[in-house]
Amino acid sequence: MFLGRYEHAIDEKGRLTIPVRFRELLSNGAYLTQGFDQNLMVLPAPSFELMCDHVNEMSMTDPVARQLKRFIFSSAERLEFDRAGRMLVPQFLREAAQLDGAAVIVGVGDYFEIWSPQNWAKQNELLLNAEANSHLFAELKLPIR
Repeated sequence: MFLGRYEHAIDEKGRLTIPVRFRELLSNGAYLTQGFDQNLMVLPAPSFELMCDHVNEMSMTDPVARQLKRFIFSSAERLEFDRAGRMLVPQFLREAAQLDGAAVIVGVGDYFEIWSPQNWAKQNELLLNAEANSHLFAELKLPIR
């Protein structure tokens, strides 16, 4: 499970170091793609392939399905790590996520996200809203006493 958050520099070639704990969970490969909130997502290969299978089952006559396919597949890249544990983030994805010099790597359970520090700060403000959080957790109906 991908947990926690880390901040790392992006070098001049667009390489980003991924925490060892996260790399260990990607032994079967991984994909990088554009996220839904001006961020990037890294999904383990089995999860990405399952999502692809599901999306490919959607009818190509459905304009929403076509748009979703374009969104996911046009920005997807199979990940490879160098010996230093770095992955290359293509320029077009760095631009899409406003990544310039630094990134925040955020575990979200079965995948992780990559955010620019400024976009993560905005997202984190939302996460720190106690009133909104009480409503979110109430919806989960957790069996915690």
